[in-house]
Amino acid sequence: MRFPFFALFFLSTLTSFSQPGYNLKFRIDGWSDTTVYLGHYYGESTYLKDTAQVSSTGEFDFDGDKPLGPGQYFLVLNKIKVLEFLVSDNQHFGLHTNSEDYIKNMKVTGDADNTLFFENMVFNAARHKEAEPFVTILKDSTVSEDKKKIAREAFNKVNDKVMAYQKDVIAKHPNTLTAVILKANQPIEIPEPPKRADGTIDSSFQLRWYRDHFFDNFDLANEALLRMPRPIYNEKLNEYLDKLFAPQADTLIKAIDKLVLKAKKTQETYKYLTWNILIKYQQPEIMGLDAVYIDVYDKYYASGEMDFWVNDKLKKTLKDYADRVRKSLIGKTGPNLIMQDANLQPRELHDIKSRYTILFIFDPDCGHCKEETPKLVDFYTKNKTRFNVDIYAVSSDTSMAKMKDFIRDFKIKFTTVNGPRTYVGPYQDHYDAITTPSLFILDNKKKIIAKKIPADKLEDFFIQYEKFHKQAVNSSKTGAP
Repeated sequence: MRFPFFALFFLSTLTSFSQPGYNLKFRIDGWSDTTVYLGHYYGESTYLKDTAQVSSTGEFDFDGDKPLGPGQYFLVLNKIKVLEFLVSDNQHFGLHTNSEDYIKNMKVTGDADNTLFFENMVFNAARHKEAEPFVTILKDSTVSEDKKKIAREAFNKVNDKVMAYQKDVIAKHPNTLTAVILKANQPIEIPEPPKRADGTIDSSFQLRWYRDHFFDNFDLANEALLRMPRPIYNEKLNEYLDKLFAPQADTLIKAIDKLVLKAKKTQETYKYLTWNILIKYQQPEIMGLDAVYIDVYDKYYASGEMDFWVNDKLKKTLKDYADRVRKSLIGKTGPNLIMQDANLQPRELHDIKSRYTILFIFDPDCGHCKEETPKLVDFYTKNKTRFNVDIYAVSSDTSMAKMKDFIRDFKIKFTTVNGPRTYVGPYQDHYDAITTPSLFILDNKKKIIAKKIPADKLEDFFIQYEKFHKQAVNSSKTGAP
């Protein structure tokens, strides 16, 4: 006697939890004699993991000696993604459906998690259909506000059903991946700020509370959340770091240290979190945040913490970049440069006694340099006295003739030297300036206070910097926080 496919499989599930690796059995009515692929999400990418041949009766399976990483997986047929399902702790189960409606006709054998997963999708589909007429009304600009109000109330009731259903799944099946996914998408409800003894309200309470509880519903150590259709793990990181903290390196470093402690419980999330933060701050849009890259590199890569997955080649690449960037971090004293001017006389960067010094590194043949230099000359002409600023310009070309022509053509009045004619070694050994033009602003103690600012934004920078500096001085005198 031939036992039905799922009868045989049911017997096998009795010992499935003790079996190593994975064995995923499928039967999809309507498929036959073809090739199907097993794929999964990871961050913002998708990957193919396994291949199977579909029998004439639509049966196929994927199996391997090592367990799959938990998360949301999918089948690919004819280069099209056709069915999504979960892989969690139990990796020996069966899925039976047909090609007419993969979700509605799904029958799960041997896995409570996928049973919940597909029940949730069926429920959501029904609620989506229920809400459609109300959504249509809300989108219709010709409908009266009274009718829209009624439609909005009806839509909200449907939404309340969805939220109640999800909360019920989370409460009854907290250890399932389905519950983890639903919970990860639940909003955090922020309490009202308490009143102080004098009756006033602490205006910073809600922000501080939200920071402390931001990941209450999202487990940073659960690697299944890395393998989701939407890159929710990285989205949560970016929202937390970009919206809840001031864009200051020291502040962000402290926040990141706390995140790493949470993610470190699982090797895969530890790897993912540190790597994504490293890349995020490699070339930050906000000046000064490259110090975060240096901190993450030093703590988790240079220290050997990530040696379990980083090869020597990648490690060297990261090191070379970190060593270059750390030369000219904001707040660091800019190294002295001594180079020959057009008269072959040595000129020192640190000899400039102005309140501010702009270090401008250019190439006489660089098109962008030729665009920036007139703007820099214009700024210098208008604001030299106003801001007590001087400029030390370094030509990266060996040709003294080209440098002299550049000085003449752009009517340069500030100190200009030839970089290769140096007494202290190449400027690249002292400043992160592998591209031209590169610009650094130093204060009267030659501390780097800004870099990579476009020449036409210099005036705005100095106005804001001096305003901030004045406020800081006044606060220190009055003892204000």
